[in-house]
Amino acid sequence: MTDFAAKLSKYADLAVEIGVNVQPGQTLVVNAPVAGAEFVRLITAKAYSLGASLVKVNWSDEFVTRQQFEHAAPEVFTKPPTWFAREVTEFAENGAVFLNVIAENPDALKGIDPERIAGFQKTRGAALKKYRELQMSDKVSWSIVAIPSQAWADKVFPDVPAEERVDKLWEAIFHTVRLDREDPVAAWQEHLDNLEQKADVLNAKKYKSLHYIAPGTDLTIELPKGHLWAQGDSINAQGHSFVANMPTEEVFTAPLKTGVNGTVRATKPLSYGGNIIEGFSITFENGRIISVSAEKGQDSLEYLIGLDEGAKYLGEVALVPHKSPISESNILYFNTLFDENASNHLAIGTAYAFCLEGGKEMTEDELVANGLNTSVTHVDFMIGSSEMDIYGIHEDGSQEPVFLQGNWAF
Repeated sequence: MTDFAAKLSKYADLAVEIGVNVQPGQTLVVNAPVAGAEFVRLITAKAYSLGASLVKVNWSDEFVTRQQFEHAAPEVFTKPPTWFAREVTEFAENGAVFLNVIAENPDALKGIDPERIAGFQKTRGAALKKYRELQMSDKVSWSIVAIPSQAWADKVFPDVPAEERVDKLWEAIFHTVRLDREDPVAAWQEHLDNLEQKADVLNAKKYKSLHYIAPGTDLTIELPKGHLWAQGDSINAQGHSFVANMPTEEVFTAPLKTGVNGTVRATKPLSYGGNIIEGFSITFENGRIISVSAEKGQDSLEYLIGLDEGAKYLGEVALVPHKSPISESNILYFNTLFDENASNHLAIGTAYAFCLEGGKEMTEDELVANGLNTSVTHVDFMIGSSEMDIYGIHEDGSQEPVFLQGNWAF
């Protein structure tokens, strides 16, 4: 077995064992591009070896997807995919776990009418509402992992000879998920333990709000009473752990929906809906987005925050030190899975129920009553840099540094 084949096999093992943590008798649903067939076969074999009852693979193809957005009838993008929603929700309600394998070309839908993309995102999000509720409250296990595509590698490494770009992206991905360690599983456990320590400190602080200061950013985010800081691994309804994002470097919580005020400037491009949004700022008043401006992708950003009323509010506050492996690699991935783990970030849209005491068992109305946002979308965008300071503000108004010059102050 070549070194690459060995690492690819270990990557599949990591995704199945640590990512979704397949249990005997469970169904594994895999969403993957056809270009990832070799990797998906390894995932399938590993899942069955652990006792999975069924591995259901949903294939996608970038060319086919673009053809649909270019040529399909307009009503296709406003008609909810109820058949798909029924299937995925039924799998979830019966204890399935979900693994998403991505290999996205950041420019896959460049030039497509953003109204078509927004229509698709809105109707799909609405159709998957029940599944999203199960996902956002940790009722089901799910994970996202990435593999290279030529188009994505071309975007990330334009100065590298074309024939070497995919291999270089594979090398970078393997590093971010700790496959270059002697024992990747042990390395992951140590890493998750370190993140848990940071979350424990923040949970003990019980800050009333956070104040962000950086070039172009002066933002205050109030936190709801009973908020909880979470980190890389979660526990599903059956008591099994899973890691939703591989890689992950964040600790995160939910903001108070109506408690966000000021302006924040993004520090990295956002790949959204097959398009790139760059150089953008967002201004909030009492939680609601009141203005946006972008040097590139203004239309896409406006369509994003127009998906529903909840898309005009935040659903996540995440802390990632500037001195993290992905950040220090100085690689811009044009992919949120990676770029969000190189930078402090926020998310537009729905909040995670498990970021509130007792939230996993609350209804949507109860979550809203306790200050959390709901939406058909959840989109992270990056705001961190080596110039960012964050102060935690206590109930009595006193404050202390949480981040200084982009890194943990404790």
